[in-house]
Amino acid sequence: MSLTDDPAPITPRRARTVALAGLIGTTIEWYDFFIYGMAAALVFAPQFFPGASPVAGTLAALSTFAVGFLARPIGGALMGHFGDRVGRRSMLVLSLLIMGVGTLLIGLLPTYATIGVAAPILLVLLRVAQGIGVGGEWGGATLLALEHAPASRRTLYSSFPQVGLPLGVVLASLVFLLVRLAVDEAAFVAWGWRIPFLISAALVVFGLVLRLRLEESPQFARVRSRDQVRRSPLGDVLRAPRTLLPASGINVAVSGTANIMLVFTLSYVTARQLVSSSTMLAITVITAMIWAGVIPLAAILAERYGRRPLLLAGTGLLTAWAFPYFWLIDTGTVGGVLVACVMTGIGVAVASGPYGAHIAEAFPTAVRYSGSSVAYAIGGVLGGAVAPIVATALFAATGTATAISAYAVALGFVSITAVLTLGSPCPDPSGDSGTNDHLDAPGAVSASDPTR
Repeated sequence: MSLTDDPAPITPRRARTVALAGLIGTTIEWYDFFIYGMAAALVFAPQFFPGASPVAGTLAALSTFAVGFLARPIGGALMGHFGDRVGRRSMLVLSLLIMGVGTLLIGLLPTYATIGVAAPILLVLLRVAQGIGVGGEWGGATLLALEHAPASRRTLYSSFPQVGLPLGVVLASLVFLLVRLAVDEAAFVAWGWRIPFLISAALVVFGLVLRLRLEESPQFARVRSRDQVRRSPLGDVLRAPRTLLPASGINVAVSGTANIMLVFTLSYVTARQLVSSSTMLAITVITAMIWAGVIPLAAILAERYGRRPLLLAGTGLLTAWAFPYFWLIDTGTVGGVLVACVMTGIGVAVASGPYGAHIAEAFPTAVRYSGSSVAYAIGGVLGGAVAPIVATALFAATGTATAISAYAVALGFVSITAVLTLGSPCPDPSGDSGTNDHLDAPGAVSASDPTR
């Protein structure tokens, strides 16, 4: 297909292939991203921050986890800018490559005992690389799926990259669990934790092969052919805070709550000896599998009833569940912990189903990669980056999880306000955004419908 001509019609098979490729690619990227969080919760404190107290060491390790989130807006801004100027496909290939190289090098990184203070410094730099990679990943994968999808299935197809997150968690948890079961505690702390990072190399090669076969987004191709590419798409997005700010806030509760569950709770239950780390990893796998299954169901419901009601339902569930979550965790029973995590996973999934399409279509095609990527990354910083750190600090200061639950409720109110504030899909002067070009199509978003 030439970029000088309007793109050919998209076949259903091609649309499904693009969505599936996006799912596989995001699964690999989130696997890379979350094995770091699990290692930070379990082993990075003694390996890279020895000599610190247990709380200080855990805080330092979780701070390096947060660095990945802080780097995501950089990746989102850089890859969003070039994704809106050069194309979505090339940035997706680059994001996976950056993430893969960073993850592999973490698996090979000498510890503090070998190279001293250089070890934590290099760990932070490689975590920054991971953050840059995943910062450009989500927007590109979501847009390729959205912009290839039939008008009536944009919400469903764009939910596929969202499914990649819990599947990445499943894969990361299973690999960590298998390694934990295969070696004893001393061997795991000494070298076993490296295995999940090294496995990433094979996964990344597989993902790159898939992405190099993808075609460019037809909507971006049309923008190019009509000479509507913006000179500074990121600047255009930053000059529209009435869209960017609420778009950024919608993901705060989901990101924060998910990382309290995935990262903080792992160290919390281990330190308090509520359940073993292996049991918690198994519960995480079950939770993430249910989470992955609910996302497309929520997307289908959003196509019928509107995206905004599903976003409010999922975020409302997370907010209401904040206190019961830790009440059940503190029982120390496998059943209690499982119910706590599964209900949280369902809340995250319900809000995640319509999220990709809702955020992407808040921006016109010519700046969509920049807008959606930066909004998603900022939400991740305000929610997921600081949540495990805040949770650890609150527990250390109070000795209970009550303050952590109150913090999760506050995150929920931020996101609910953002959902209610973000306006209808943005009119697109290219006539090609997936918003106003198919307003009358079944399941499409109408600017005149406040529930969407």
